[in-house]
Amino acid sequence: MRPSVLAWAMAATLGLVVAEVFGGILGHSVALLNDAVHNLSDVPALGISWLAMRWAQRPADSERTYGYHRAGTLAAFTNAVLLVLLSLWLGYEAIQRLRAPVEVVESWMIWTSIAALLVNGGITMALVRGRADLNLRAILVHNFGDALSNIAIIIGAVIMGYTNAHWIDPLLGLAIGLLVLYSSSGILRESSHILLEGRPREIRIEEVARAILAVEPVQEVHDVHIWSLGGGHNAMSCHARIPDMHMDECEKVLAAIQKKVAQDFGIEHTTVQLERAGLPAVSGYVMPQPLRRG
Repeated sequence: MRPSVLAWAMAATLGLVVAEVFGGILGHSVALLNDAVHNLSDVPALGISWLAMRWAQRPADSERTYGYHRAGTLAAFTNAVLLVLLSLWLGYEAIQRLRAPVEVVESWMIWTSIAALLVNGGITMALVRGRADLNLRAILVHNFGDALSNIAIIIGAVIMGYTNAHWIDPLLGLAIGLLVLYSSSGILRESSHILLEGRPREIRIEEVARAILAVEPVQEVHDVHIWSLGGGHNAMSCHARIPDMHMDECEKVLAAIQKKVAQDFGIEHTTVQLERAGLPAVSGYVMPQPLRRG
C-alpha cells in the first residue's frame, strides 16, 4: 500500500473532525463533540503508519544513530495525552448535560453522523487491502468502533425526535467519551512502553537466550537486553561465552547468532559481546542467573 492512501485517510478524518465539531456546536450535541474526539483518536494511528512507511527507507545519521523510527511513537504519546484530557473534559460536560438537558437539533446529528459513517466506511475500504499489517489492522478495528458510534448517534437522534428525550444525547456522549478514554489509554500505554525502552511484548528473553544457546559453540548467554525502536523495529544486546578460538571462527559465530535472532524473532539490530568460556560469571540486570547450555 502506498503512503498516499494513509495521507488521504488522515486528511479525510481531520475534515470529519472539523465537520463534527461544527455539527456538535450548531446542533447543541455533546454526543457529536465526543464523537469528534473519538475520530481524532484515529489520527495518531494513521500518522504512525504513515510515518513508518515514509521513513522506513530514511537512513540513520550522526545525530540519530538508530534512525527516525520513534518519531511516530512520540507523536502518538503526545496525541494520546491530549485525547485523554479532552475525553475527561467532554465527559464532565456530558454529566452536566445529564443534570440539565439541553434541547438538541436532531437533523444536525443525523446528517453529520451519516457523513461520518460514509467517511469511515470509505477509509475502511481503502485500507482493507493492508489488513495483514498489524498497524493497519488496528486502524480497521478502530474504524469499526467509529462506525458503531455513528450508528448509535443516528438511532439516538431519531429516538429524540419522536420522544423529545434529550437526555439521550449526553448519555451517548458519555459512552463515546469512555470509548475514547479506553482507546487513548491503550495508545498511551504502548507508546510509553516503547519510549521507556520496554521489551517488545511478543518477545520473551528466555526464548531468545535459548535460541542463541542452540548456536554452536555458544555455552552461556547473559546480560540480555531487548527493546523496540518503534515501527516494528527491534534491537538486542547480550553477552555470549564461547570456547577460545580464532577470530575468523568468532566472526562466524557472531553472524550465526545475528541470523538466528533475525529469523526467529525479527530482531534487526544485534550487538553481541563474545567472551571466553570459563571466566567468572557476571550477572546482568535482566538475567541474574546466566543461562547455560544443558
